[in-house]
Amino acid sequence: MPLLLNECARLKTALFVLLTLMLAACTTPPAPITRGEAQSAPISTSELAQSDSNRLATLGMRDNLASLMLLADKLYRRNPAEWRKASPTREAALVKLKLAVDSSTAWPDLQGKRDIAAMSLALSPDFKGDRVAAFTYASADMLMTAHGNKATFYLIDALDAQYVYNAARNIEIAVWLLASRKNAQGLPLLLSDEINDGQRNLSFEREFGKVIGRLDLLASLLTEKYRRAIIAYVQNLLGGTFLQFLPVR
Repeated sequence: MPLLLNECARLKTALFVLLTLMLAACTTPPAPITRGEAQSAPISTSELAQSDSNRLATLGMRDNLASLMLLADKLYRRNPAEWRKASPTREAALVKLKLAVDSSTAWPDLQGKRDIAAMSLALSPDFKGDRVAAFTYASADMLMTAHGNKATFYLIDALDAQYVYNAARNIEIAVWLLASRKNAQGLPLLLSDEINDGQRNLSFEREFGKVIGRLDLLASLLTEKYRRAIIAYVQNLLGGTFLQFLPVR
């Protein structure tokens, strides 16, 4: 009987705590949405074949490619001479660039080079083509290569955390080269961030930082995923030996 009373007391305590937490959740004021609202995508049947890390990698790739296109638009605005090399308008240049990125069609000015070789050529002081398009395409191609040439990931796909980590470092190097390297005339390869007495524009650095942050987060998640899998395996192995019920009669 005392054991039964103790169990009832513990059950009442647990129910009290649960109800308290539920009431607290109901009374929490909603977060302000004056600067935008967090959006959730509709559930699709294809997600049934995705793990949490697969979904995060898919969303990260989607957002990183979108960031690169946003940066291309911003670079074109600050460097209009670039889109004029091969397109009648800035909008037409962006459409052509996005089609090439989405279809992985080789960019003519890059001479058949892909991945980091293409990035090196696009950031060469002697490069004569549309540098904004070449740099954006090469960066996107490098990200795709680091992700196994895929933009959507499922349970059968495996990502290498080190390649993703290396991709983040490549973006960091590219940002530094854009800020420091000069062309033959002694001018920056591309005008991007600007800090002077009149204004402080660091929007390029912030957007590049988002790409780097997403890549680093995914790399950390992938390493944690495999680490936790090993720990879970050991726990199950030990549990099979030491955590078995014992006979009582």
